[in-house]
Amino acid sequence: MSSAAVLAAEFQAPSFEYSLLSPLLVIFGVAITGVLVEAFAPRGSRYLLQAVLAVLGVVGALVATVIVGLNLVSRGGGTAHGSIAAEGAIAVDGPSIFIWGTVLVLSLVSVLLFAERRLEGGVLSFAGQAAALPGTEAEREASTRGLEHTEVFPLMMFAVGGMMLFPASNDLLTMFVALEVLSLPLYLLCGLARRRRLLSQEAALKYFMLGAFSSGFFIYGIALVYGYAGSMNFAAISAAVSGRAGGEGLLLGGIALLAVGMMFKVGAAPFHAWTPDVYQGAPTAVTAFMAACTKVAAFGALLRLFYVAFGGARWDWTPMVWVIAILTMVVGSVLALSQTDVKRMLAYSSIAHAGFLLTGFVGAQQVADVGIGEITSLQAVLFYLVTYGFTTVAAFAVVTVVRDAGGEATHLSRWSGLGKESPVVAGVFAVLLLGMAGIPLTSGFTGKWAVFTTALAGGAWPLVVTAVLFSVVAAFFYVRVIVLMYFSDPVGEGPTVATPSILTTIVIAVGFAATLALGVVPGPVLDLAAAAGEFIR
Repeated sequence: MSSAAVLAAEFQAPSFEYSLLSPLLVIFGVAITGVLVEAFAPRGSRYLLQAVLAVLGVVGALVATVIVGLNLVSRGGGTAHGSIAAEGAIAVDGPSIFIWGTVLVLSLVSVLLFAERRLEGGVLSFAGQAAALPGTEAEREASTRGLEHTEVFPLMMFAVGGMMLFPASNDLLTMFVALEVLSLPLYLLCGLARRRRLLSQEAALKYFMLGAFSSGFFIYGIALVYGYAGSMNFAAISAAVSGRAGGEGLLLGGIALLAVGMMFKVGAAPFHAWTPDVYQGAPTAVTAFMAACTKVAAFGALLRLFYVAFGGARWDWTPMVWVIAILTMVVGSVLALSQTDVKRMLAYSSIAHAGFLLTGFVGAQQVADVGIGEITSLQAVLFYLVTYGFTTVAAFAVVTVVRDAGGEATHLSRWSGLGKESPVVAGVFAVLLLGMAGIPLTSGFTGKWAVFTTALAGGAWPLVVTAVLFSVVAAFFYVRVIVLMYFSDPVGEGPTVATPSILTTIVIAVGFAATLALGVVPGPVLDLAAAAGEFIR
């Protein structure tokens, strides 16, 4: 037999479990279709085609996720039974399904924000011609002609696909590819604001430069871990860590460098410097999408990487996480006190919440009774991500409707007296802020209670005490805005609240309802988190 025949006999075609991967395939298929729409559809029909395609794609992926999740639960007898797909590259298990569902639901409401046109006089809030320099005749002509960048919809779909692949990655190479797939579209989207173009472009450049820098740390960490374990697969890395005999420097160096890349994506200090500038400069719809969905995906990936691949080195990386968590809570809570721009304030709020989430990250991995159900630290963090995501998207949606002649009125002085101008908008925003502060009967209180209780069960009581103290500090700047809206006189002509279309109204209503419902009746989502079980190993 010839050598070619021998090779042909030994070759086995890779197998792909298309049914398990169907949610990912739907999203990436919609993204590619969106690119084709941009290439061939008439300009006048692109907005409707892209918006409808994005909504249908996210809904289709969500339905596929539910079907996959039900199949996993039926196989696991009440708890999701995971499977390794795509030749070991992707882990489809309970936490993956939970995160996919969360990302898709938040992406669905984010698509509605992207599609809003009424607030900008019948056009999208994205630049009409991104290549035109700010203030030039080309930009003015694009604005006059009502040009729109409908490419934002396929870019968003590619980002969503990366966000779904990131926490489901089962090896370091797949995780790095997912990190880049979710990041590159966001770099572009951040620079496409129709108003304040220079600020938007500055945000995009800062995000790109710092993101590329953090990716360099990540890939260097991959090299060190590969040198230590001889494999990029999480199961093989876990086996090497559990049975380690030497090579501690490579392992610890790899963990530290990978942590830099991951902490950058979650917005943890001291890797947070991009967050306030990017949140402020990016189009607010992109900020909402990025603040909610990226944090969900990044924390999912962080949990999988450290719980599965580096679970055997828990005592080595726990002190590092403690330091980062405390520093993140301090930076986010204290620096938010001096902010005069509402988007920057919400950015530092996001940083503080990353610290609270890291508190749960080092909690008990065994089942703990949190008073509202028995869950592990993984499930507590998943629940917190749900509560944070809905509240954050709705808060940024409210920001889009408070406007002046220059567009969105993000300076806090422009929010003075908003309670008199628009009691409904001010009331909704006040509830959302109270939810972020963790006031009882809101989702924020339930989420913090869950992560703090599991952290206590894991013996991290100093971290919990710090988190509670800085939760009180954080409550001050939230309450300050409420006082400004209700007990301060308007400055100048006072705030103006524009009437949005039904799209933004739905986003605000969904986020507001979720903030209240998950504070009063958290059981269903906690049960879903419990049914998700643990990561497959």
